[in-house]
Amino acid sequence: MSDCIFCRIIDGDIPADIIYESHSALAFRDINPQAPTHALIIPRQHISTINDIDDTHHEIVGSLFSAAREVAAQEGLAEDGYRVVMNCNEAAGQTVFHIHLHLLGGRNLSWPPG
Repeated sequence: MSDCIFCRIIDGDIPADIIYESHSALAFRDINPQAPTHALIIPRQHISTINDIDDTHHEIVGSLFSAAREVAAQEGLAEDGYRVVMNCNEAAGQTVFHIHLHLLGGRNLSWPPG
């Protein structure tokens, strides 16, 4: 989708601090980090929201969590812990309508969030 900022990052049209790549996912540092480590993990295939995930997307969604595990290990977060969040629609805080995981770590994270 040409108007999707994450699709444009995937296509290389918009620069990003990419920290992980696989055949199905890409991870990069958030430009407005909410923790010392804040990465966004996106599928290479455009899916607008969690509500748009169907049975054909199970492998893609699973690959996002595998990528999160890899990024957490590479960033030194696996041992101490990290949080993975996916928002769905505006009321939940989704601002880019291309599904993505937020991986946050590097400090103690309180609960409940926000």
